[in-house]
Amino acid sequence: MLLHDFPCLRVVVSAVAVAGALAGSISLTAQGPVAQPVFIQGGLAGPGRGGPGGGEVELVAQFDKDSDKRLNAAERKEARAWLASQGGGRGRGIPNFPGRGNQSAPEPGARLGPADVRTFPNAPTYDTATLRTFFFEFENADWEAELADFYNTDVEVPATLTVDGKVFKDVGVRFRGNSSYFIVPAGRKRSLNVSLDFVHEDQQLGGYRTFNLLNANQDPSFLRSVLYNHIAREYLPAPKSNFVRVVINGESWGVYPSVQQFNKDFARDFYGTPDGARWKAPPQGRGGLQYQGDDPAPYKRAFEIKSKDDPAAWAALVNLARVLNTTPPDKLEAALAPILDIDETLKFLAVDVALVNGDGYWTRASDFSLFRDPKGRFHITTHDANETFSGSGFAAGPGFAPAPPPPPARGVALGGFVITPLPTGANPQRGGGRGGF
Repeated sequence: MLLHDFPCLRVVVSAVAVAGALAGSISLTAQGPVAQPVFIQGGLAGPGRGGPGGGEVELVAQFDKDSDKRLNAAERKEARAWLASQGGGRGRGIPNFPGRGNQSAPEPGARLGPADVRTFPNAPTYDTATLRTFFFEFENADWEAELADFYNTDVEVPATLTVDGKVFKDVGVRFRGNSSYFIVPAGRKRSLNVSLDFVHEDQQLGGYRTFNLLNANQDPSFLRSVLYNHIAREYLPAPKSNFVRVVINGESWGVYPSVQQFNKDFARDFYGTPDGARWKAPPQGRGGLQYQGDDPAPYKRAFEIKSKDDPAAWAALVNLARVLNTTPPDKLEAALAPILDIDETLKFLAVDVALVNGDGYWTRASDFSLFRDPKGRFHITTHDANETFSGSGFAAGPGFAPAPPPPPARGVALGGFVITPLPTGANPQRGGGRGGF
């Protein structure tokens, strides 16, 4: 709906995508002045950058006394006490984190109940013309502090979710994100990951089991993720996205972009099968598909496997990197075709550049997803789009081509489109109470 409302934008984006694909094909086939395709780890983040919280801490096995593979209220209380004894503050955020600025205390949002909002029982789950309301009820009044304590652990906090009048019991909720989490202080909107099948495997909403509700960090428009993914889906598989309103324990927390999870449901929607191997390149700048030898260990540091941890899947990823980096230029396209969807990859790169993704493959070798279908062919798709249409991010030159020039702070860059930021001092985390509309 969004793109079709602006036919001129569609034409320009199409033209830029074609131009970008042609440019990308030069790098992939290593014609002209490029003697060998360039695949470097790149990334300003450097080794070890995985977010201020570090790696995920496994707590469930340690505190799950009833062996149900999750923590009940008593077990979570014990786990929180243990975390506090270890120094605490793991997920509390970082004081004076760059970009936080001077922010006044958050104001409570409006009180809302299911009877106060419209329901849309027949609308598609990710319909961009529909604004559903997600009502969460946590058993603990300090739910926010509990989610913060369990940030970057394997613990999900249970809640009751009501959507369109339907009640979902025991959904799992956790805070998600990296910089979008740490630069947002307590009391303001943080991104949520919601698992409807946390306890009850058959629970789903419109065919979807997991929801990513984002806080649109550093996006004054709240549009970037939804608009970017909508345009990207004109050319390649990309997450379905729209907006939802979130109410927690009766208090409105405003509007959140809702972006489809990269899971079996995604593979089913776009590749026709829930099977296959899935990876995410986390925000550490090491996912540039550089060949690092046949040992899978360095690749496991650069990618997170989201499907079964299968040695054969890692061997296939190593082989992809080997072919990309060691095949003679005149034989590269033929060698790649059976193991990589080349046309789809070129479109991915073109869209990433045309829509100025300041935090993706072409700038930081991170925040993208890989899927290997059951026939053994790799596909690359978008993951994190909150820094698209912007001049943010770090142009460090990872990926399928030499480093492009960094985009300017405003205006049009590299034939792309930028959503101009709000004036200095404007705060996208505020607005309606806790922030946003």
